[in-house]
Amino acid sequence: MIFEHDFEMGIKDVGKDGLLENRAILEMLEDIGAYHSDLAGYGINDIPEKKIVWILLGWKLKVIKRPKYGQTIHIKTWGRDMLKAFTYRDFELYDSEKNLCAIATSKWTLINTDTNRVTRITDEIAGSYKVEDKKVFNDEPMGKIQVPTTFSNIVDYKVNRRDIDINGHMHNLYYLDLAIEALPEELYKNVFYNNVEIQYKKEIKMGEVVKCKYSLQDGKNIVVIYNQDETIIHAVVELF
Repeated sequence: MIFEHDFEMGIKDVGKDGLLENRAILEMLEDIGAYHSDLAGYGINDIPEKKIVWILLGWKLKVIKRPKYGQTIHIKTWGRDMLKAFTYRDFELYDSEKNLCAIATSKWTLINTDTNRVTRITDEIAGSYKVEDKKVFNDEPMGKIQVPTTFSNIVDYKVNRRDIDINGHMHNLYYLDLAIEALPEELYKNVFYNNVEIQYKKEIKMGEVVKCKYSLQDGKNIVVIYNQDETIIHAVVELF
């Protein structure tokens, strides 16, 4: 089943040039995925009864064209490859003129809220989403990002109340915010990153201090988010 929804762009969704920003795109993709899960019977309001919750493992986004402020954004999404332990959800984003502006895929796993462990995606769950064979990326999505051995910029951040989501962890979109903070100033000001990949490794909780370490590797900007003593990698973000 291909699920579709329209979004109106707000001021917070665009930069000073009036073009749709990456964070806003991911926020819209996250929302439409939640709406589809609501329809399938496995959304946020179903968690207390069914005792399962979807946890995001990663994003891969490619921006083809950036819509300008004032346009209505039309997004299509569908589930695919619902395997026993995880699933993919793909997206297509269109502007008001029906131009394809971005494609994305995301990887999810299902967690039992009583045991806090990964649980099997049953045939009943997969059937409720009416999965599709279509995928937006022809290559294997979300391959492992190589962690750099040297870094040129480091930013520390203490997790605040505003960062925490319904699962008690830092909300997935804030990992992109942390990566942007770690970029050198000249790269933050002057570059649009039309390719974004985020791989989540370990949740970040309230009050923790994380180290966001930046490196340029093979023409790609890599930010690795560590815990304070750098013994745990929370996430790896790639921008280019």
